[in-house]
Amino acid sequence: MAGDGILACDLGTGGLKLALYSAEGRQLDQVFGAYQTVSAHETWAEQDAQDWWAVFCTMSRLLIERNGLKAGSIAAISFSGHMMACLPVDRSGNALTNCMIWADRRSNPQVEQLQQRINRQEFYRITGNRNYATYPLLKYMWLKQNNPAVYKRTWKFLQPKDYLVCRLTGVLATDYTDASGTAALDLAGRSWSAEILELSGIDSGLLPDIHDSSARIGAVHDAAAHQCGLAAGTPVVIGAGDGPCGNLGAGVLRQGKAYLYLGTSSWVSVASPQMLTDADMVLFNLCSVDPRTIYVYGTMQMGGGSFQWFKETFAVSEMQCAELTGENPYNYLTAQAAQSPPGARDLVFLPYLRGERSPHWNPRARGAFVGLTASHTRADIIRSVMEGVACNLKIIRDAIASEGAVVSEMRVIGGGAESALWRQIFADVFGETLHVPVLLEGANTLGAALLGGVGVGLFDSLERVEELNPVVSTQRPTADDATHAVYKRLYGLFNASYRALEPVFDQM
Repeated sequence: MAGDGILACDLGTGGLKLALYSAEGRQLDQVFGAYQTVSAHETWAEQDAQDWWAVFCTMSRLLIERNGLKAGSIAAISFSGHMMACLPVDRSGNALTNCMIWADRRSNPQVEQLQQRINRQEFYRITGNRNYATYPLLKYMWLKQNNPAVYKRTWKFLQPKDYLVCRLTGVLATDYTDASGTAALDLAGRSWSAEILELSGIDSGLLPDIHDSSARIGAVHDAAAHQCGLAAGTPVVIGAGDGPCGNLGAGVLRQGKAYLYLGTSSWVSVASPQMLTDADMVLFNLCSVDPRTIYVYGTMQMGGGSFQWFKETFAVSEMQCAELTGENPYNYLTAQAAQSPPGARDLVFLPYLRGERSPHWNPRARGAFVGLTASHTRADIIRSVMEGVACNLKIIRDAIASEGAVVSEMRVIGGGAESALWRQIFADVFGETLHVPVLLEGANTLGAALLGGVGVGLFDSLERVEELNPVVSTQRPTADDATHAVYKRLYGLFNASYRALEPVFDQM
């Protein structure tokens, strides 16, 4: 083996994290580089793939230099990356246009076209996902219809992490997790769906070969080594999409394990033995890093993002204090929220600041404070934001339960999970104990490192995650019937508020 260190790359929406892990799976160092998202029109969201490569090379050289790494000291590099993108490349792997990322919703007309050819329920049954503009399949259709010259030149469609793999190795490929996020995969059959591709008019030859997430896909070639500083011949493991990598890093591998992620977007996910396809199509399904399970998700647009919006819009003084003291500004806000009683005195916050994916899949949805009176305080408003996010995610949690999924353990990770108050709110709203692992952040890079380690034989099994990110505490629901009654009432008000305002949203 060339070395015993692992490089784990997490290609996120806002930037790239590159982490160095030891052969035992401990993170030794991490660097971060940002890149831009451009929006030429309201529903467009694009990134330049060359920016990913440039940042990767810069961060790789920085990490190597900062840690005094010698050529050949890295046993493997593996990847996590944002999903549901459309990047057409030529035969040599050169990007032909900017990448339409997951947030790009220009393909709404193609959603309607496909709906005329296959009903939503049948599409959902085959792919485990909705016919929705977020998904790459619809973006492929948009490209074919609106930029036929580029479509004609396209050799393959890649996902973000797969582009970096191609730049390092020359191999055009993907893994099962990213393939399942395109809405072009027959999820049960674990192969590209001939039926879906025929109905959408997309040539099956444009989709790459699919590999296990821990597959050693190739090695760093000479030209790439010269640019990024890694030794030629360094093994490259393809890795997984950021959602499934997060599941793995959170310790959600075995059937029945679940977790709540509190980041800018937030979700609930469970490892299930089969797809869960609920009648309202709240949930979506992706291949797991373990072929024995399916990862089932419900993802909201603005979980922690709602709290971030409040901070940046209404908490200027707290941010100024934090800058002077070095304190986290969210600590000031949660301290105020703790002064408000559970339920925030019947103040309801709808966290639909950027439309919504799960549970409503309504791009027209809007944020709102419902029930605001002159007697409500700043503390009530802050707490209502935290509780509104919890109520929205409870709809997703309930959808998972309604499909018969047995959750043996619900973990909680993400930056928002650092707040004991928010963890308590979730435990009370969900009515279940939350298990808090030692690592609240960094699940994506840990997941990528585990896949890399298994891919080159450093680790025997992905089960090593239980040692690397064990549960260290629990957050139990409040043992108080009055609190339970308050949150039951609030949850009802939350759902009624959305239903009442939905016709209004449609007019906005």
